[in-house]
Amino acid sequence: MSRRLVIRRLGRIGYADGVDLQKALVQQRVAGEIDDTLLLVEHPPVITLGVKTRGNLANVRADAEALAAQGVAIHESGRGGDVTYHGPGQLVGYPIIDLKPDRQDVHRYVRDLEEVLIRAAADFGLEAGRSKGFSGAWVGDAKLAAIGVRISRWVTSHGFALNVTTDLAGFGLIVPCGITDRGVTSLSALLGRDVPMADAERSVVTHFAAVFDRETAA
Repeated sequence: MSRRLVIRRLGRIGYADGVDLQKALVQQRVAGEIDDTLLLVEHPPVITLGVKTRGNLANVRADAEALAAQGVAIHESGRGGDVTYHGPGQLVGYPIIDLKPDRQDVHRYVRDLEEVLIRAAADFGLEAGRSKGFSGAWVGDAKLAAIGVRISRWVTSHGFALNVTTDLAGFGLIVPCGITDRGVTSLSALLGRDVPMADAERSVVTHFAAVFDRETAA
């Protein structure tokens, strides 16, 4: 039987606010006080550091003064992975879902998130796929969507970031995910037109529910 998935579209919120909300929801989900939940947000320009970096700024190309001048914040993150950039026009998804009893496999969870994003790209006529040794959804050698997750007592947080109409110049401030020989792209860059965020959200929600066998609720 499919489990209920609550979809919360929060619009643009600060990164730190998003992290605080996730922490609260994870506690509630562990306690069984809420259903599985998918948060959909956008963030103001921010660079986030995954646990792999442990405070190492080697993959941040811009200095603090340059970042401040551009209004770009830096935050340590509890997710896996290296450094990434979030900004307007990027669809960020934070699944707060309980993987028990039958999906207790971290690698499977990441692959399932990739599958959601690959299917979403296909809705826009794009053939995305996986890249050996790297997480995320890729079109050729360019990353369309990044993944960085955290799992506590088999309840997930953090998640994925799909570039919809993102200003890709923001990625020039970093070495994205610490990968030096690959690029970054977006739905709009690949299609040569603006893609409404609502269309991207609708596609991601549809495929998330299908891949994870959930029934969606507003």
